[in-house]
Amino acid sequence: MQLYNYYRSSASYRVRIALALKGLEYVYKPVHLARDEHLAESYAAVSRSRLVPQLQDGEHALSQSLAIIEYLDETHPEPPLLPKDPHHRAYVRALALDIACEIHPLNNLRVLRYLVRDLGLSEEQKNRWYQHWVDTGLTAVEQRLTHEGLSGAFCFGEQPGLADCLLVPQIYNAKRFNCRLDHLPTLMAIHDRCMALPAFSQTAPELCPDAD
Repeated sequence: MQLYNYYRSSASYRVRIALALKGLEYVYKPVHLARDEHLAESYAAVSRSRLVPQLQDGEHALSQSLAIIEYLDETHPEPPLLPKDPHHRAYVRALALDIACEIHPLNNLRVLRYLVRDLGLSEEQKNRWYQHWVDTGLTAVEQRLTHEGLSGAFCFGEQPGLADCLLVPQIYNAKRFNCRLDHLPTLMAIHDRCMALPAFSQTAPELCPDAD
């Protein structure tokens, strides 16, 4: 397998965690978003959307981090990243989508660039935008974790899974932008337990070969 990714992309980080949890080896293929390498014609031949992550598994080209992670879970079922019970699966997917759909799209690199370059926001205004949506989104995740009674050491039960693969990268970015996190005790306790595991800590952005 080959993983095209950018070290600081939270979506890429999600897939790196999932691959590590599964114990799967892959070739790391850096695509530097800040240098616009994803816009090159050579990358268009790899990814029609020109986004990361992109996983090449033999003849199969896969995009979108959640689709990639579920593909890995179906093709390499141990250890499972989603529970068997349909209700529990829906709960875990909802947590993941709280991050992937309600937080991340508002704060990814191309949105932040648009806010500054096209709409003329200052760095301070851009950071306020980022912090607002992270605070709003993670507060909803915290409430789901505390009120639905399905979390344990991790987002669901006692083993890390799909939702944890998304939680840790979002917290990493929240810290980069100095977002408020002290009002999220359940979420941060889960984050800290994740970071004690090599699958999360050893795939962190600063340890990637393209980190700068």
